[in-house]
Amino acid sequence: MNKQESIYTNIHQDIIDRCKSGEQKAQFQLYKLYYKAMYNICLRIANDSLEAEDIMQEAFLKAFDKINFYKGEVSFGAWLKKIVVNHSLDELRKRKLDTKSIEDSVYEIKDEESFDNTNEVILKVEEIKKGISKLPDGYRIVLSLYLLEGYDHDEISEILNISSSTSRSQFARAKKKLIECLKEKQTEETK
Repeated sequence: MNKQESIYTNIHQDIIDRCKSGEQKAQFQLYKLYYKAMYNICLRIANDSLEAEDIMQEAFLKAFDKINFYKGEVSFGAWLKKIVVNHSLDELRKRKLDTKSIEDSVYEIKDEESFDNTNEVILKVEEIKKGISKLPDGYRIVLSLYLLEGYDHDEISEILNISSSTSRSQFARAKKKLIECLKEKQTEETK
């Protein structure tokens, strides 16, 4: 498929085309354009900087290996992001990622547990990131995929091979747990 047949026009199409022909210099250019964003995705999922670095490097190698399958139906960044997310999750599965099924334990959110009052808790972004990093893998991954990566629950269910209701449940629990952790930290700081 050439540039004219591509559905999505990439601003870096010339670099992508050079990568498809195996040019290592172009691969390095593409890597430099995307590595920070892809590293952050890996870090949010793996929750370990060294592991995130390894996962990101492997994901880029996988992407360069499969770059001829990129057809321009979505932006290159979105295509690469999917590879990075999937590879990150595969690595976590190797560590025996255990997401609790909604069928295993029923959880009900009551009106008084509404999350609309989070404006009361004023926090810095770094505190929130630290709070997210302390969540159990299942919670952290669903929360990151939904809030930070922009996937919906149907997409998350497909990526993680869980039901949409489990994704929603994990998200609600993760949100509640994060708010509890952040309020706890704020309480400790005011003592």
